[in-house]
Amino acid sequence: MTVSSNAGPGTARQPGNASAELDPRTPVLVGVGQSAERIDDADYRRRSAVELAADAARTAIADTAAGDDAAVAAAVDTVAGIRQFEHSMPGAFPPLGSSDNYPRSVAGRVGADPGRAILEVVGGQGPQHLVNEFAATIAAGESEVALLFGSEAISTVQHLASADDKPDFTEHVGGQLEDRGRGLQGLMTQELLAAGLADPPSQYALFENARRARLKASREEYARAMGELFAPFTTVAARNPFAAAPVRRSASELTTVTESNRMIADPYPRYVVSRDKVNQGAAMLMMSVAAAQRLGVPRERWVFLHGHADVRERDLMDRPDLSAYPAAVAAVRHALDVAGIGLDEVSAFDLYSCFPVAVFALCDGLGLAPDDARGLTLTGGLPFFGGAGNNYSMHAIAEAVTLLRERPGEYGLVGANGGMLSKYSVGVYSTAPTPWRADGSARVQAELDAAETPGHTRHADGWATIETFTVLYGRSGSRTGVVVGRLESDGTRFVAKAERGDDELLDLLATGDPVGTRVFARSFGYGNRVTLTEERMAELHPYRAPALRDGYEHVLVRRDGHVLEVTINRPEARNSLHPDANAELDEIFDAYFADPDLWVAILTGAGDKAFSAGNDLSYTASGNLPWTPKNGFAGLTNRAHLPKPVIAAVNGFAMGGGLEIAMACHLIVADETARFALSEVKVGLIAAAGGLVRLPRTIPPMLANEMILTGKRIDAHEAARHGLVNRVVEAGTAVEGARALAEEILAGSPTSVRASLRFMAETAGIADTVEAVNHPSSVMDHLLVAEDTTEGIMAFAQKRTPQWKNR
Repeated sequence: MTVSSNAGPGTARQPGNASAELDPRTPVLVGVGQSAERIDDADYRRRSAVELAADAARTAIADTAAGDDAAVAAAVDTVAGIRQFEHSMPGAFPPLGSSDNYPRSVAGRVGADPGRAILEVVGGQGPQHLVNEFAATIAAGESEVALLFGSEAISTVQHLASADDKPDFTEHVGGQLEDRGRGLQGLMTQELLAAGLADPPSQYALFENARRARLKASREEYARAMGELFAPFTTVAARNPFAAAPVRRSASELTTVTESNRMIADPYPRYVVSRDKVNQGAAMLMMSVAAAQRLGVPRERWVFLHGHADVRERDLMDRPDLSAYPAAVAAVRHALDVAGIGLDEVSAFDLYSCFPVAVFALCDGLGLAPDDARGLTLTGGLPFFGGAGNNYSMHAIAEAVTLLRERPGEYGLVGANGGMLSKYSVGVYSTAPTPWRADGSARVQAELDAAETPGHTRHADGWATIETFTVLYGRSGSRTGVVVGRLESDGTRFVAKAERGDDELLDLLATGDPVGTRVFARSFGYGNRVTLTEERMAELHPYRAPALRDGYEHVLVRRDGHVLEVTINRPEARNSLHPDANAELDEIFDAYFADPDLWVAILTGAGDKAFSAGNDLSYTASGNLPWTPKNGFAGLTNRAHLPKPVIAAVNGFAMGGGLEIAMACHLIVADETARFALSEVKVGLIAAAGGLVRLPRTIPPMLANEMILTGKRIDAHEAARHGLVNRVVEAGTAVEGARALAEEILAGSPTSVRASLRFMAETAGIADTVEAVNHPSSVMDHLLVAEDTTEGIMAFAQKRTPQWKNR
């Protein structure tokens, strides 16, 4: 976009002839290129992501004006590719196939044979981060010529996935590849997924509404501000030949909800949300001054990186202020400090614009007006130019390089955002020569990390106030309300959903100003829920006294005197547990512990193949969100204390969560066919339901380490030798063996049994033996007045069998 270079912001500095004084290893950007196509173009070619990137890379090589493109390509020693969306999320699958080495597929098409190929982590910060990284790598003499690129063919993939003549984009290239992984740590958590915050619009909406609340703006005022921010972006996109949606729109048009501009996540209608249906590629060529001179790249093509920074924000639930983005603000300020210029000396900006708040947060923190005359985008922004997966900012850098060559000596700034306002990388560019300048991002990061953070809880119960919120809208018109709140009891933060059917709360979230509203929170295994009153929560989730039902879908229950036998009845799934089965077991054990006439419980699995294979991975693999009750697997593994004896009768395999369930029991009887293992590492999981804690405390640590780290199986006799199993019985008689053990327990006082379990639980964390022995407990006081204590003493004196009353 055109920006005046008169005195004031953006005043040009003369580059002079300083190149002769530069260190030969000084990094410079010497070539940029872009490619794009729309499915309704007359010359639409159905290009793959590799082909789009290769076209952009050829353009970048030609853009050097070196005269010998083949020689430039041959000089490339490093290629780095931005990860496509279809490889960015767990379980993602490329519908039309893809390359097994994307960077080398692109390199091969342009005639490059680099020694090093890299696939970058997920995040929109990636392009700018790679520039910062490889500028330092070149300055250190570890590379001379680096080709960076990225591309997306999302529009083509969605358009052709069901076509009869769909192309196959599969490529088997092989070769060296430094795959840096997805790098999603902290961006996706079970807590957020349980609340329905599974995509960027839902999480960014929380930030946006927190900012609206801080500004005390009405819904109408804030919508107008979002439209006024982005309307100029559409003007830039409309004249950009690479834009995915080159349509100029007014501020009102952007934020007025219509059939084509439906609400996605409050306060976002579709037009202000990053557009991912694009076919776009971009590339840039970096090299040392020495390489540029050797290859004949004209001096007027050189663009220098004057300042740069890379920092990361705290995870969402740990941020002190959900309305701000201090990491991004600090990154921009630091990059300007490294460049030695002020914000007023920047002629052109491209601030990452996936959602309005990503731009607003920078404006707020830097004192930059949203309608600054210099403009805040060079491409047209992610909702209009296109959110090319993780690669958007490479297009922004390409635009900046092109613009700055036309305006020698001026400065351009590119801010690249990744994750959920999570990672920010900044570059300050100019044709003015400058030596390489190392940044101090590590120091900036340390200062950010030192800031005080609010506590947060995964299980919220009690009165709270809403800190921010959103409403998620389905295509059918369904509404899902989500709030982030603070508990009144201790100020800790939590995330919760509004219950379906709670129209009063949903209407408040959808149309009112709910921030600061008092709500009542209650936690469940599947997440937190909030209502406007405690009475409404009781209506939606009425209290049910613990009691056994007549029947269950996934569990069999048999009551025999004082003994309760519980059988996991899913033999077709090796008695593995999904949420419904876990919920039934949790309910059953609540009833067992509450029933004074039940003194011992036996837990086993149906059939002769497995006690339990733990978590039902088939259920999860089918796309279902797994959850367990607050009390853990089988309603047992997370209980702080089991007040009555539970015996595991292990018949066959106790694998993964199955072993964790067995170890949560007080006693284990195993038949000779039993096999025990924590097999989670075999499927990319960990034994987080107690296995990693209980196993090393039960058997020799070295054996526990081996079982945990390799998934090693041990049989019943080895388990018994190491103290994991109490008794081994003949094949097929685990339940009979457990019944015999239960009878031995029943011979003793149930009051004493419960008291013993309680005292052991109270002293479990006391390391010093004498201190544990002298632990003050009300257990003994209770026994002094218990009827069973008197009965036991009298029966002993009278030489008769005691008649226990459990009192």
